[in-house]
Amino acid sequence: MTRLSRRYGKGAPGRAVAGALLVLCALLLPAPATRADTPLDLDAGGRITDTVGALGRRRAQVTTAIERLRTTQRVQLYVTYVRDFSGRSARAWADATADRNGLGEHEVLLAVATHGQQYAVSADKRSGFRADQLKAVADTAIAPAVAQHDWAGAAIGAADGYRAVLRGEPVRPPAISPGSKDPGGEGLVPGHRRVWLPVAMGAGLCLLGLYLCARRTSRRRRAEQEQPYAPATVTPPGLARLAQPLTPLPELDAEAVRALVGTDDAVRTSAEELLFAAAQLGEEAARPFAEAVAYAKEELADAFRLRQALDDAPYEDEDIRRRTLDEICSHCTSANRRLDAESESFDRLRGLRANAAGILARAEADAQSLSPRVATAEAALAALAGHCTAAALAAVARHPGEARDRLSFATAALTEARRALAADDSDGAAISLRAGEAALSQARVLTLAALRRAHELTGATRRLPAALAEAEARAPRGSPQARALACARREVESGRYDPRAVLRHVEETAAALDAGHEDRARARAGRALRRVRGEVAAARDFVTTHRGAIGCRARTRLAEAERHLALARTAGDLRTVRSETGHADSLARQARALAEHDVGTYGTRYDPGTPPPARALGGALLGGIVLAGLLPATFGGGATRGRLAAG
Repeated sequence: MTRLSRRYGKGAPGRAVAGALLVLCALLLPAPATRADTPLDLDAGGRITDTVGALGRRRAQVTTAIERLRTTQRVQLYVTYVRDFSGRSARAWADATADRNGLGEHEVLLAVATHGQQYAVSADKRSGFRADQLKAVADTAIAPAVAQHDWAGAAIGAADGYRAVLRGEPVRPPAISPGSKDPGGEGLVPGHRRVWLPVAMGAGLCLLGLYLCARRTSRRRRAEQEQPYAPATVTPPGLARLAQPLTPLPELDAEAVRALVGTDDAVRTSAEELLFAAAQLGEEAARPFAEAVAYAKEELADAFRLRQALDDAPYEDEDIRRRTLDEICSHCTSANRRLDAESESFDRLRGLRANAAGILARAEADAQSLSPRVATAEAALAALAGHCTAAALAAVARHPGEARDRLSFATAALTEARRALAADDSDGAAISLRAGEAALSQARVLTLAALRRAHELTGATRRLPAALAEAEARAPRGSPQARALACARREVESGRYDPRAVLRHVEETAAALDAGHEDRARARAGRALRRVRGEVAAARDFVTTHRGAIGCRARTRLAEAERHLALARTAGDLRTVRSETGHADSLARQARALAEHDVGTYGTRYDPGTPPPARALGGALLGGIVLAGLLPATFGGGATRGRLAAG
């Protein structure tokens, strides 16, 4: 961006001085009795906008507190002091100012009106702060300071209070140092002669300097008149930001993909460890962390929904695509921030080091009880192999073997934890315990997935004869439905078939015969919904237990399948139920296919033919149980989920 130079003509110095005199006169006029501050532009040079001189010599203390909050919690606090809120409510004024200045999700505004001792806080609903946290800071750290005219203390209390709640610590009231009751009450320039007389004298000197400077400038410009005219190339400071290059779209897209995968891993790991905490200490004790996980899941679901929209419209306008990618990254940041904010409190709740002995005993008991269930799942699938095709069992055929590998890894980790405890190594015990817990969780998921599929196949085998006979009885002879049902019967009589696939084919054929029979159609839709719920659960289990290898596309389809399934379960009309069920079914199948492809091309291939110890470690890497350096993932967002490395 360029700025054109402007020449002064003859008489410019006189006009400049006259203009300056007008400015001086305006400054020296008595200030109006009252002054209202409309929502204003915040100070671009810092985080404090003080229009009334409320802070005085304590500005540095406020700056320090704001910077401490920013560096430790990545939250930017802005503070503005005005005389009043121009007739608006405090909240409306603060929100309007935040909107005017484009404050983002992780930027909070504290607005204080000194004349009426009012204040308000404006924070985005996706800021990561809970309503009770904002209220605790306001009631404990801001309101008492404002009530006693400690304007600096209100800002310091806010910054320290937000830092405390994000660290899971109690909010402490500030040390009150009362200041002026109504700073700026008489305007920016008071009418006292001790103030305006020095100002007038200083202004006179400035005018003299301005006059001399203007004459010198005029002479120089007259000397340059014969020089060719050229535009200046200085970028105005206020527009410097616009001159910065944008991140190339491919790089932004890759950043969004990494954010989605990393956030999804963090949410899944946090949800898994939350179950262990609830079992250890009760659901009531774990409730704040369950709320944090729920919040992170909502943010992640919104991000995946936007990603699916981009995948559905890959040739969308570049600006729209860029804004969408930015919003995806923002949702992921918000989810991670909320989990990170609760990680220290979660550690204190669980006491993984202090309570290691009890947690270890519980984990060892879980491992012992899980081993027979793995054998049961293996036997159930083997029994079905007699009349089910390999395709019918393919989705879970390897689950029992993988469950054994996870169980083997868990047993080794728990053995190491017991050794560490005997050596009084609480850090080592905590690391091994967490790895063992995560492996046990995945072994349980794999086992239950295999048992659920066996139950579904057994149920389909049992229901199929009656469903086929009923549909055949209602299908007109020679109709397309009759021919489709004849194919289904031949497949059943062939000896080995896929009961779920054949039953689905029969029910879809029978659905065409149900026109005008709403009760039958609704019952059939309910059965379809239950079947699709199984498809979504199978895809979810596969992604959860193989997430170390699975990319963004599979996770996106799974998240959308879960969303459409939820819509189908709450829909009131039959048409919506059918539509949403169909979407969920299709997306779940896509998610499973994409996930299996990712696992098949995994860099560190998981091969059942490898020796058991190496296979167990490969399964832990495949499942995302351990992070880089073979350290276990734990509750928290991207900044804290690997914190056990710190010891």
